[in-house]
Amino acid sequence: MHIAKENVDVKLQIPGATARLQTDFGDVAGYGRISAEYFSLAAGVDTTPIFVGLQGNACQCPHWGYVLNGRITTTNEAGERETVKTGDLFYWPPGHNVAVEEDADFVMFSPQHEHLHVIDHMKAKVGA
Repeated sequence: MHIAKENVDVKLQIPGATARLQTDFGDVAGYGRISAEYFSLAAGVDTTPIFVGLQGNACQCPHWGYVLNGRITTTNEAGERETVKTGDLFYWPPGHNVAVEEDADFVMFSPQHEHLHVIDHMKAKVGA
């Protein structure tokens, strides 16, 4: 799921402030603590090989975020693809891989326990 800024409903507009709000943008029930994350990924990065060994060979952690710049395509376990780009809000449900089409900077919020498991797996895969 993704949405461009201009498609998010304005809920409040007063001099000096505009608030846009997208309701029903994923569900965090049952996850506990979240982490805030800033990612910078180069064009050509593809998580497919480093997610091998995770359940479904995919990231099983949901993410909510905002693309500061760039272009990123996710592929879910059913093979469905979705592309997010500069200015988009996104929700990536569990069961995805990521391919970076253009250098990208983005901010994500993720359940920290689940995402640290994925990060540790990636570090082990690349020997970091």
